[in-house]
Amino acid sequence: MNHPEWIAILDFGSQVTQLIARRLREQQVYCEILRYDTTADELHQRNPKGIILSGGPCSVPDADAPKCDPALFEMNIPILGICYGMQLTAHLLGGSVQRGDKHEYGKATMQITAASPLYENLPSELQVWMSHGDKVVELPTGFETIAQSDNCPFATMQHLPRRIFGVQFHPEVVHTPQGSTMLKNFAFNICGCTGDWEMARFVDHTIQQVQNTVGQDHVLLGLSGGVDSSVVAALLHKAIGSQLHCVYVDNGLMRHRETEEIEALFGDAFGMDLHVIHAGELFLSKLQGISDPEEKRKIIGKTFIEVFSEKARELSDHTHYLAQGTLYPDVIESVSPIGGPSATIKSHHNVGGLPDDLHFKLIEPLRELFKDEVRLVGRELELPDYVVDRQPFPGPGLAVRIIGEITPERIETLQQADLRVREEILNMENHLDVWQYFAVLLPVQSVGVMGDDRTYENVIAVRAVESRDGMTADWFKLPYEVMDRISNRIINEVRGVNRVCYDISSKPPSTIEWE
Repeated sequence: MNHPEWIAILDFGSQVTQLIARRLREQQVYCEILRYDTTADELHQRNPKGIILSGGPCSVPDADAPKCDPALFEMNIPILGICYGMQLTAHLLGGSVQRGDKHEYGKATMQITAASPLYENLPSELQVWMSHGDKVVELPTGFETIAQSDNCPFATMQHLPRRIFGVQFHPEVVHTPQGSTMLKNFAFNICGCTGDWEMARFVDHTIQQVQNTVGQDHVLLGLSGGVDSSVVAALLHKAIGSQLHCVYVDNGLMRHRETEEIEALFGDAFGMDLHVIHAGELFLSKLQGISDPEEKRKIIGKTFIEVFSEKARELSDHTHYLAQGTLYPDVIESVSPIGGPSATIKSHHNVGGLPDDLHFKLIEPLRELFKDEVRLVGRELELPDYVVDRQPFPGPGLAVRIIGEITPERIETLQQADLRVREEILNMENHLDVWQYFAVLLPVQSVGVMGDDRTYENVIAVRAVESRDGMTADWFKLPYEVMDRISNRIINEVRGVNRVCYDISSKPPSTIEWE
């Protein structure tokens, strides 16, 4: 996307690079994540207002460590290096970086020791989040130290005339409480941004782009009913109307009455061309006896493609484009979006890998957005709240929330338990504060006593988290009375369950989903 005011983020493989972008966009500053080896000439052609060098897992002194184009530092554009990015800046400009005697990981208290536009309107003592093994031991010529901690004498460096800055900590994570202000100061005070990135602008630009791309052709969309695909459907329907064809595949792994709700909403209320395929029996036959989570995902993805492809062939005479609701977090957890060295966390299911004979061209209008930005787009398109605020739901459906083998009986158990979790949390006045909530069926049974009889039945885990973007999350502190009602209802109303547990783990080290 061409934008007159933007900041370039060069990705060196950090798992939280996307958070840098998210924090800037919270300030209505547009940004893009690019490969770490993007050249100065390439950037010069697009004229960014500033450059941020991300963190990364590598060690700067290593010969094969990723390096940026040294000419970046001669562009007279503000630069901010974060963690690995700071170390690389120091290394390339003549400073010295060494492996530390020990890693520094976690919260640290940092003292600001000199004035800097980076720390404008911030107190002299700040909590920050450190995560590094290497350290800067000698600053390049012309740089000064402007902040330090007990274990990090060069916590922040700057060359004010050249507008080059480096921070050894991570301002992008929530564990640095004032980190958003630091990034705002960099964008506004140092780069001169005005904050003109708005969802209305994004919607208008995307609609125009889709119209120009598609022309008189037609678009096929795999509609799940989740926020992402719903927003894509509304966006494309506004852009091309009847040229959009939505296909919903019921894999038998949906939430309670989800298929009926989707038919009523998109087919009846929105008037879209909706094709519903009931394929639950097929999916369950392919999953019989399978317990490994990655194998489940691959089987579901492959079967989805087979079912979807069959329908796509029926429509292929006049349909040449395939739309997907891919988001930034989907991309970064599967593989670095810029081909960088970040590690794969888990494979993601989406409409992809269709047979070559279909010859679809891909449209991913939300690929550079985070979940909360997608919700803003939905509101801009005037989608109803109950659609925009829908809970995130994985592509493989309840398969990732059934630990172990999938059977019709276990699906029914989880559907009923999950329904009660959702009903009770939706009754809370502050339910929108909960990022995601659901039930998980565990592969264990426990002893219980019900009606004076010994039972040996299933265990349900309840998961509720708070998050800003889905990249990090903490468990939500549900009121005890809500937890009590959830537990009582599941045990009393769901056949085959005699125990309910509450998941109090954060992301990281856990993921939001269990598989």
